[in-house]
Amino acid sequence: MNASDAGYSDSRPQCVLVLQGGGALGAYQAGVYEALAEQGTEPEWVAGISIGAINAAIIAGNAPQDRIAALQCFWERVSSELQYCLDEPMGFARRAFNEASALYAATFGIPGFFTPRLPVPSPQWPAELGQLSYYDTAPLRTTLLELVDFERINRGETRFSVGAVNVLSGNFAYFDNTRRPIGPEHVMASGALPPGFPPVAIDGEWYWDGGLVSNTPLQYVLDEKSSCEMTVFQVDLFSSRGIVPRTMADVDQRVKDIRYSSRTRLGTDLSKQAQKMRAAARRLARKMPEDLRTDPDLIALCNHHPEGAVAVMHLINRARGYESNSKDYEFSRKTMEEHWAAGRSDALYSLQHPEWKGRSLRPDEIVTFDLAGDRLHKPLTAPNGEST
Repeated sequence: MNASDAGYSDSRPQCVLVLQGGGALGAYQAGVYEALAEQGTEPEWVAGISIGAINAAIIAGNAPQDRIAALQCFWERVSSELQYCLDEPMGFARRAFNEASALYAATFGIPGFFTPRLPVPSPQWPAELGQLSYYDTAPLRTTLLELVDFERINRGETRFSVGAVNVLSGNFAYFDNTRRPIGPEHVMASGALPPGFPPVAIDGEWYWDGGLVSNTPLQYVLDEKSSCEMTVFQVDLFSSRGIVPRTMADVDQRVKDIRYSSRTRLGTDLSKQAQKMRAAARRLARKMPEDLRTDPDLIALCNHHPEGAVAVMHLINRARGYESNSKDYEFSRKTMEEHWAAGRSDALYSLQHPEWKGRSLRPDEIVTFDLAGDRLHKPLTAPNGEST
């Protein structure tokens, strides 16, 4: 499939939604998508890792008018057993509330997502590779088949890409609907984080969560981009910026944030530098004598064709004071609605920001925008329209 087959043309910027992994934090991405849809911005390409792969599949696997309802169905289902409320919005009581919610999920599983594997696998007792995990993700397969139209994904109306890691080789692999048929197993492989979730077999190979190598598919998108201009909405669930830890719990959370967020900025910076070097090589080629312009080394440096500009809007879920290391498996309804509302609020704010609306990019330029910053998420609007 080429660029025109994927639903866009070189005459306008290609819109891409890039979704990082992060478990329960993924409701933030649903809020971002809701804001984009409200503003009439529909992605022509959706790429995800882990929970980002699930959200991506729901988006690409539904008609635009059905996507928000499908996302709401998924996120309300996974938070359906944790609907108790707490009036205290911050402080020790709220942290205890979240810890209890996470403990419930770890003990009893999450509806439509995963259940505990019983008996619990022994560390030293051999078992089939597909059962080497503490949880069974069979419920997720049922949920995906219910909420995602894989025939729609495979028609290629929206490009769809999810990343996973080959268990034996340790190499990254992307499952892309421009190259192969996509099924629920490809989405599940992208979110098969060990030792919690089991690896998934695809064509005789076993795969784990793509976050083991890189928690964002941004680099894949930039490597695969066509020559047209591109607008990328990069939605991160872990922030690389934080505070100095004061407790061991803070240390655990900070380590998780750094581990799962660090490659986002690195990938953008490397792509910026590579694109600048190719642009410099093309400028140099124009100054060289005609007989040297066909030199194979020069052609390789110029990459054969000019690359379009890329505008990357970073939308980053910032940690709240009551959250801890368990935030990515804390599935309470209250917290889910807060994450959803935060994503929607950040995206609406960023889309209306003068720097974004007035952006002007030169050819071959990659520019990043982080406009929501550390602004307060108040007041927020939950998926049901109520303030939180």
